[in-house]
Amino acid sequence: MAGNSQEYISHHLTNLTYGKLPAGYVRHHTDEQGHTHAEELSEATWTMAHSGEEAAAMGFSAVHVDSLGWSIGLGGLIMLLFWRMAKKASSGVPTGMLNFVEMIVEFIDNTVKESFHGRSALVAPLALTIFTWVFMMNFMDLIPVDVLPTLFGALGVHYMKVVPSTDVNVTLGMALFVFALMIFYSIKIKGITGFVAELTLHPFHAKNPLVQAIFVPVNFFLEIVALIAKPISLGLRLFGNMYAGEMIFILIALMFSAGIALGLMAGVLQWAWAVFHILVITLQAFIFMMLTIVYLSMAHEDH
Repeated sequence: MAGNSQEYISHHLTNLTYGKLPAGYVRHHTDEQGHTHAEELSEATWTMAHSGEEAAAMGFSAVHVDSLGWSIGLGGLIMLLFWRMAKKASSGVPTGMLNFVEMIVEFIDNTVKESFHGRSALVAPLALTIFTWVFMMNFMDLIPVDVLPTLFGALGVHYMKVVPSTDVNVTLGMALFVFALMIFYSIKIKGITGFVAELTLHPFHAKNPLVQAIFVPVNFFLEIVALIAKPISLGLRLFGNMYAGEMIFILIALMFSAGIALGLMAGVLQWAWAVFHILVITLQAFIFMMLTIVYLSMAHEDH
């Protein structure tokens, strides 16, 4: 049971990976009769990974097809939804889905007005995009963990992780995009000189030029560490919370195969955790959006 449980957990936490296996790599295949065959690659080969070991052997060139597919698909779904609602918008009183969408837009617009102290036509649309996109990626965690992997497994797909925000590559990718915007606006608003001065003249400052020169490397070290920590913490916070939530769902799903008593308990736990997780996925989307607004606001402040 322990071996099966470990295989079950490992399978659900492995991405569908496409990449290049190096020449000389030995692939192992299992036929329908259960016999294992070894195949040594004569040249580097681009292929789908059939195991976690193959995915690791692909190295940096590997692409998580499931994470990219679900995140892009959910982003397209959001754009389609807002496009349809925008076409229905009128001066009258909104109803149904249009009312719900307008509530979200108004809520985020007010949040940006309260938290962002600069002037930018980008921040509010960016905040709306981040909140809705991250929420939809997180929402996939509420789908029972075996449903979609089983459906894709029937089509011959080996692995299928359906929650993009449990992939650190996705969360850090979004965080690095926010970081790039921070650097861009810092230089645009403050100039190269102002940006460098911000990194070297704070937090320690002295009127004596000699003492200030001593403080410059200390200030630079402290400020650069704080600057780099922002995108790392932004991406890892979302990844850590969603990965932990997904792991709990997987562990609960394991209980269904451990007898009737544990199966009934698992049903109760799954329902309770799903209800609580609705708050978690919403809160994580809101935190990611708020930190993005705050970081961009700091980039617009010219001291």
